[in-house]
Amino acid sequence: MRLKRFLLRYHPPGLTLEYERSNGDVESKTIDLLTLSPHSNLDALTRQIIEEEPLIPDSRYDQVKQLLGKLQEKTYDTKQVFYLFKMLRAHILPLTNCAFNKDGDKFITGSYDRTCKVWDTATGDELVSLEGHKNVVYALSFNTPFGDKVATGSFDKTCKLWDSRSGDCLYTLRGHLTEIVCLCFNPQSTLLASGSMDNTAKLWDVETGQELHTLLGHTAEIVSLNFNSTGDTIITGSFDHTSKIWDVRSGRCIHTLSGHKGEISSTQFNYSGDLAISGSIDRTCRVWNVNSGQCLYTMRGHTDEVLDVAFEPRGQKIVTASADNTARVFSTATGACIASFLGHDGEISKVAFNPQGTKFISASSDKTCKVWNAETGVCLQTLEGHTDEIFSCAFNYCGDTIITGSKDNTCRIWKS
Repeated sequence: MRLKRFLLRYHPPGLTLEYERSNGDVESKTIDLLTLSPHSNLDALTRQIIEEEPLIPDSRYDQVKQLLGKLQEKTYDTKQVFYLFKMLRAHILPLTNCAFNKDGDKFITGSYDRTCKVWDTATGDELVSLEGHKNVVYALSFNTPFGDKVATGSFDKTCKLWDSRSGDCLYTLRGHLTEIVCLCFNPQSTLLASGSMDNTAKLWDVETGQELHTLLGHTAEIVSLNFNSTGDTIITGSFDHTSKIWDVRSGRCIHTLSGHKGEISSTQFNYSGDLAISGSIDRTCRVWNVNSGQCLYTMRGHTDEVLDVAFEPRGQKIVTASADNTARVFSTATGACIASFLGHDGEISKVAFNPQGTKFISASSDKTCKVWNAETGVCLQTLEGHTDEIFSCAFNYCGDTIITGSKDNTCRIWKS
């Protein structure tokens, strides 16, 4: 095997090796650098990588160290002030959700007006309107990292796959019996998962539009689902108080994660895929071992429903959002609360970390989105201007742009 070149993955940090086999096939492998920080010793880390990776000869020492330096620069916490760049009166009826593509140069909005719109982030111009659903467009996603397709899930019981550039509908995915409230692509963008109020999730082939599996087992609505970073496992969260982990290839349930005393609101895998989290209206967040299905920690402290949970990109911290108007950040390693975040005057329905994991944003019914230091609990900035509840917020891939979606029918772009 011969090393051809290195590729950098900035968030979370990683070094990809592209190499050629003796038969001429070109393959790649990635060295995850999830513990890389501004304080990492680059000489020691370079030596460790070369010692442990036979593909990298000693002659590449200086090159590897230089590449690690580029990755390390991206881990520094920069001082940012976000300003309102554009306000878009996106739809004639209230918004439901919004999401960036990976590069952050485009984003999508869904609405009660039965459409999804694709927008240019830099100009705020509408690029295309995806029309064809017969009811509310509630769930939506780009196929990261490519961004050439959009999936929409609707209260009309169907999903649709669209060409994000032309606006053409590629497939209408039929089979659910009631509203579709969550969906996501696998990391390879070959599969789409959809979750419905009919208590099932379905896996679809993106290339053909064919249904591959129906995930049966929940006894109430499925409101959250996510693939792990390799795409071979999926987690679903349900109003039946449980989450389930499924094998994607067979559609078989591997584990049922039981223990919550109320409906599940949110689920997610960490980047490594060995842990999963679930938030519940029982006021707690639980951390689960994916391999065993056992609960490792129950994170307590909120005095009202937990409405959203999220890992930071490397998986070292967890943020929870609650109807008690606060957010909390916990250590993944110990389950201990690192900081509480006080300042909102209404429930927090959505939280999202920046790519560096140093900050997070919170969307609230008090009509504001706040930017927080994830370590200290200090509010760095309050993004004001919406005239109704904010229910959706997201960072772009670089962490220099934020979108917020509100019941005031507007979407706002904030840049630093």
